[in-house]
Amino acid sequence: MACLVMPQRSRWPMLGMIALALVTVMQPQPGGAQDYGDTPYVQTPQNVVDRMLQVANVGPGDYVIDLGSGDGRMVITAARKYGARGFGVDLDRRLVQLANRLAARAGVADRAVFYERDLYDTDLSAASVVTIYLLPEVNLMVRPKLLATLKPGTRIVSHDYNMGDWPPDQQMVLDAPDKPVGRDKKSKVFFWVVPANAAGKWRWRLPVDGKPADFELVVSQNFQTITGSMMVGGNAWKLENARLSGVDVSFTANDPRAATRYAFAGRIAGHGITGTARVTGASIQRQLEWDATRTELGAPAHALLKKPELRDLQQLQ
Repeated sequence: MACLVMPQRSRWPMLGMIALALVTVMQPQPGGAQDYGDTPYVQTPQNVVDRMLQVANVGPGDYVIDLGSGDGRMVITAARKYGARGFGVDLDRRLVQLANRLAARAGVADRAVFYERDLYDTDLSAASVVTIYLLPEVNLMVRPKLLATLKPGTRIVSHDYNMGDWPPDQQMVLDAPDKPVGRDKKSKVFFWVVPANAAGKWRWRLPVDGKPADFELVVSQNFQTITGSMMVGGNAWKLENARLSGVDVSFTANDPRAATRYAFAGRIAGHGITGTARVTGASIQRQLEWDATRTELGAPAHALLKKPELRDLQQLQ
């Protein structure tokens, strides 16, 4: 996202008032921050654009969608420097026209296109990377759409503002000497990977002590944080180091009777997980193929939220 975007007046009036107050505090300066009606145009410094694309590991196979694209520098840089394709949307027709001219001038008009369009009505399904520079309450408003419509594994990068109680996978602060707003000339970058739905019950079979055994894993999920419990052959095993990143899931389980450790790593595809299990013990070390099937579908805690939680909104006041 190359510019800071306010919510439209027709959406969530209370939040619009908060956004107006924030923009007033920011006091945009001439040159890089201008007011185009309802949308204050605040350029993302080029070094921040570069860092955001690096954090997202953008490459030739990526499709980048920039919500509130301003002068288009995010998608133009992704196309020119990293060989990606994509588009940006903005409500200001003059900025859209400017961005398309700049894309043509950079020789990437076939891979970087800009549209006059509402970000809430934009189809994001093609994205492998989404970039945003939205006010914090707008991040919260668009968060359900991002989680519901983006494919698991899609990367999201935000300039300056987070996503409420959705913790970032990475975050950093960098110098931004060309930033047109703020006194400290610093920018924050937040990065997320859209998580797959891992919640529910999973079952599979693997040998334990040389005999086939039934494994059952029960997973609870909130965003990319997963916890759970495991039963193997009717016995409880301790589950540790559970991690979820996009479609990649991993965890370890310990057989308390044999001091044997199972390290599972796999990829979620619908209601199946395919991967490997490393088995290590006092006299054993081997790798097994692992195929799990979901027998009961669960709902991640965040999927039950139809709108940002009250505590998230209160933090903005």
